[in-house]
This record gives sequence, structure tokens and C-alpha cells, in this order.
Amino acid sequence: MEAKPEESEEKGIRSSISLYSLRVWNQIVAFLPSTRDSNFLWKLSSFLRRRRRKTGLPLPLPLNSINSSVITGQWESKKNWSLTVTGWEPAEASRLYDVLGDLLEHCFLNLHSIWKNLQFWQSRAEGTNAQKVYFMICERGPRAFFSGTAQLMRQSFRDGFSMQHVAREASLHIADRITILSNLRCHLAVFVAQVFMEIDKIGAEAVNDQQNSLPSLLVTLNGLFLDLEASICQLHAAHQMDLIDGSFSFPLFEKLPDVNKEGSQWTSCEIGDAINLLYQNLHKLDSFIYILVSKHRKPRKLTQHWLRYTCGAVGLSVCSVWLIQHSSLMGSNDIENWFNEAHNSAVSFFKDHVEQPLISIRDELFDTFRKRHKGVMEVQEVQLTVNSLHRMLLAFSEHTKGQKFPDDASDQEMLAIVMARYEKELMHPIQNLLSGELARALLIQVQKLKLDIETAMLELDQILKANEINFAVLAALPAFFLSLLLLMLLRAWYKQDTRAEGKGRAARLQRRLLVVEVEKAIMQYQSFVDQGRVKDAECRFGLLLYSLGRLYHASEKHAKATGEWLYLRQDILDLGKPGLPTRDKLRITWRMERVYDCLLPTLKRS
Repeated sequence: MEAKPEESEEKGIRSSISLYSLRVWNQIVAFLPSTRDSNFLWKLSSFLRRRRRKTGLPLPLPLNSINSSVITGQWESKKNWSLTVTGWEPAEASRLYDVLGDLLEHCFLNLHSIWKNLQFWQSRAEGTNAQKVYFMICERGPRAFFSGTAQLMRQSFRDGFSMQHVAREASLHIADRITILSNLRCHLAVFVAQVFMEIDKIGAEAVNDQQNSLPSLLVTLNGLFLDLEASICQLHAAHQMDLIDGSFSFPLFEKLPDVNKEGSQWTSCEIGDAINLLYQNLHKLDSFIYILVSKHRKPRKLTQHWLRYTCGAVGLSVCSVWLIQHSSLMGSNDIENWFNEAHNSAVSFFKDHVEQPLISIRDELFDTFRKRHKGVMEVQEVQLTVNSLHRMLLAFSEHTKGQKFPDDASDQEMLAIVMARYEKELMHPIQNLLSGELARALLIQVQKLKLDIETAMLELDQILKANEINFAVLAALPAFFLSLLLLMLLRAWYKQDTRAEGKGRAARLQRRLLVVEVEKAIMQYQSFVDQGRVKDAECRFGLLLYSLGRLYHASEKHAKATGEWLYLRQDILDLGKPGLPTRDKLRITWRMERVYDCLLPTLKRS
């Protein structure tokens, strides 16, 4: 995954500061040789060391135990900080432990930097020719854009339009960086594997022979630095790489004096010199790799997207000029009017879709009794109309038929009498309007129409009251969807970290992919061992340690939250043990993928 533009710029600034600090360190070492016997250089180096997020495994546990036993044993036996029979002080043992930890940590950080750039170039190598041409012209900055465009136009005028030449140059450009970074990563991974295996071996041997094992570790580490320098020289000669402004020259690393080869002759001063020498070589290695990776690194985010950033800047400039023209600076009140209109629209939207629906729902829920009383009054008014119509029909029927009707006579029967009389009266409407029953029949029909209207209004009112909450909810739906959209945006922003250390689904997937990388590295390591390819096996083991380190620090926080860190940590450390059989390591990876919650897929979580 690629970092954000702000993060890339921040990392570039930190790397530049680190490089400058390392150069200052080299000058201090060159001009202050008298400080080698003190802790000044050690404290200064600790201050100047890069502190980024952890990416590597801790030291093998046996060496940690030996270091603790040395310090504790001397303190309990002597009750002071004097030299023991072995000639090691607790401060020197602690410094040795620190330099070993810093050595592995810096190597893992360098592997991580190489991996990020190598991953970018490999993704570009998998693209089509058109994508490679677009990268060469449009994603390497303005200078590459104009020069690539001019070259493409000249070639088009000379040989016709064809992108094959530019695509071939892009492929060579990408392949050269992939080759150099891959070889550099392999050499550094071999170095990491050798250091880790040597620490593991010395940590086990120091239980019986502390006098010779620990000093020999310093000599061995210095020899590994020299072996790494030989590999770097071969890489430099094979690709004819030019170091930036001649900052480095070969031999790159310092070599221990021959007088310190025998462990029994080591004094406290010689131990301090050897540890300081390791720190010097470590700082030179950091500086060299930083410069070499910088020459072959991926373009920065700002460089890759300079076209869209330029268009955005132009668009922003045009918008700014347009806003200034409509602002009070130019004597215009358009912006204020637009602001007031937007404010009024927002207030109106809030009242119509938030405040009023909520008030309606509140009234419907808490004013039921009042509304029920109002409904009863309306029903009573309709009943009065019904009673009035019944009396009118009863009187008209008795007058028309000349007989007494019971009080509970049906309104439909009496209404039939009225309609029959009404039809008869219509034969002579003018005469019957004045002296007949036509006017009375018309009034009865008006009363019937009034009853029908009141009944329909009462039913409609009941329907509206029954759905009042539904209408209020419908009115609040726009505000609800807007709030839901804002919550989704906030959630996406909160979980935008897709690295393996994150909390989202993408981060969980990255942790599972790390387990896959570990399993793949284990199988490749065993395959190279069976074929007798020692260097390839050591390279694969170093990359295995790098993947385990990333998995270690990516799952630590989540595993501690679920209470499974103690077991997961031990499984990860077991996978890094050189002597553990491959069959057992594969069994551990199989268990890790199916047991630990922080490594399970999201759908399988309980």
C-alpha cells in the first residue's frame, strides 16, 4: 500500500534529517577518537538513531536470558559494578544487547523501505505498454512530461506515431530498478539471517562458555559486515551505480584490529571499541542504503499526481478570482447574499425535516388523550346530524302515509318514501314547490348530504391521525439519510488506515496475507535447503524474519485486546527459530490462521 502525500513528505524530511545526522556522526567519530573509551559516543548514537514504528522481531530469547543473568549474577555476588572473571561489566553487556537490537531493527527498517519501493516497481512492471508510457510521461514530474512529449513527437514525425520505443524505455527503466532493489534486498536479508542465526547460536553457547562466546560474537558480526560489503561491491560493479556526490567509498565498513581476536585478551576498553565500531558500521550501512534506495525509489505522491494537482491548483485559482470578484473587496454583496440564502435554506430544511417531524411525533406520542377527546366531540356532532335526519324522515313519512311509524324505524325505508314522494312532486315542480312537499323533501336531502360529508370527513380525519407518525417519519427521512451519510463518511475516515496495524476489514486482510507470506517463505526456505542453495536459503530466511517482524508488531495490539497475545507471540517466535523443523513451522502457521481472533476473517468472527 502506498502512503499518503503528507506521510511521504514527512518521511522524506525525517530521512533527510537522519542522513544529515549520520554524516555528523561520521565526522564526530573521525575527529574525536579520544571519546571511544567513554559512553559519549554510545549516548550520542542513541540520540541520533532513527525511531520509526517497529518492524522487526525481538532478539532471540536465550541471549536475552544470558544478558539478564550476567547483570544479575554480578550484582548479587559482588554488590558493585566491578569486572568479573570474564572481563565483562554489566554496562558493556547491556550495550552489546542494545547494539544487537539496534542492528536488527535498522536492518528490518531498511528491508521495509526496500520492500515498499520494490512493490511499486513490480506493480508498474505488470501494467500494459500504455500504462508504462503514461507513467514515463505523466507520473515522473513536469520535466519528464515535457521531455517525453517532445521525444514522442520527434519520433512520430520521423518514424510515424508509435509508442513501442517509449514502452521499451519504460520497461528497461522499471526492470533496472527492480533488479537493483531485489539484489539489495537479498543481500541485506542474507545479512539479517546470518546475524539472527549467530545471535541464536551464541545465546545458546553462552550458557557454558561466556568468556569466549560473547567476544567471538563481536568478531563474527564484524566479519558479517565485511561479507555484506563484498556483496554490495559486486552489486555496484555489476550495475555501475554512481554514489551521490561521492559520500561513500569502498571499503565501506571498518574492520576490527587483529589484536582483539582472542577472547581472553579482551579488556573493557577493547569491548567498548568493538561496540562503537559496530555502531559506526551500522550508521554507514543505514546511510549507504538510504542513498542507494533514494536513487531508485518510487516517485513521490506529489510527483505521480502532479497533473491533477496542477489542474486543481488552476481550478482553485480561477475559483478564487471568481470569489474575489463577487466579494465585498470588489464592492459586491453576492457572497453575503449567497451565504444568507444558504443559511436560510439550512434553517428551513432543519425546521421542515427535523424540528417539525420530531414535534409531530412527540405530540402524537404524548398528546393522545387530548386528541382522543377531540375525536369524541367530532363523533358526537355527527351523531346529532344523524338524529336530526332521523326525526325529519320520521315526520315526513308519518305526514305522507298518514300513519304512525315506530321510533326505531329504518332510515332507509323512510328515505325510500321521501324519494318516492320527491319523484311524484317533481311532475309539477312549481306548483308543488309552493303548496306541496317538494321543498320539504329537498331539505331532507340536504340534511342527508350534510351527514354524508361529515361522515366522510370524520373517516378521513381518523385515517390522517392514524398515519400522523408515518407522515412525520417520511418528513424526517431526508435528514435521516443525510445523517447516515455523514456517519458513513466519519466511519470511513476513522478506518481509513488499511495497514496491517489498523482496525478495519482491510487491515485484518493484510494480517492474514502476512501469515500467507510467512508460510510461503518457510516452504521456499526448505526448498532451497534441499537443493543445497545456501545463499538463497539464507535470503529467504531473512525475508521470513522480516515478515514475522511485521506480523509481530501488526498483531500485538489486537492480540493483547483479546487476551491471546501470550500464545500468539510464542508461536511467532517459534517460527523464527532456525532449528525448528519445517513441518512444525507449517503446523504452527496452520493453527495461527484458524485459532487467533486477530487473524480470522471478518465473516468467521463470533
